[in-house]
Amino acid sequence: MDYKALMEKACEARKMSYSPYSRFCVGAALLCKNGKVYTGCNVENAAYSATNCAERTAIFKAVSEGEREFEAIAIIGGKAGEDGGFCAPCGVCRQVIAEFCDKDFKIVLGTADSVNVYTLGELLPLSFTKDSL
Repeated sequence: MDYKALMEKACEARKMSYSPYSRFCVGAALLCKNGKVYTGCNVENAAYSATNCAERTAIFKAVSEGEREFEAIAIIGGKAGEDGGFCAPCGVCRQVIAEFCDKDFKIVLGTADSVNVYTLGELLPLSFTKDSL
C-alpha cells in the first residue's frame, strides 16, 4: 500500500471522530507488516484525561486483535468542517508507538493529496523504550 492510500484511510477514519469539546477531529490508519490496516479516530471525554487519540485507538485496536508488527501510520487532523491536514502525534502517542515500533517506523503526515514521511526516530529521539529497562 502506498502512503497516499494509507492517508485516504486516515481521512475516512477522521469522519468517525467524537470530539464535541475541542471540535478537532483526528483520524489515523495503521499499516501492519502483513498488509492489514487498522483505523482509529479520537474519542473525547468531558473528563479530558480520559480522551483517547486516533493513533492510540488504531494501535490498541490492532494489538487487541493480536497484531504486533507495524510498518507505518498515517495521521490527519483539523477543526470539524475543515478538510484537515498536518497533525503530528502527541507525546503520549509517540511513546505508545515506541512501545511497538522501531525507530525506522514511518509516520505519514499531511493531507489526502500531499504526504510527508518521517521516522519515529526523527519525531522521538532519545526515546524511553523496553530496551531502556
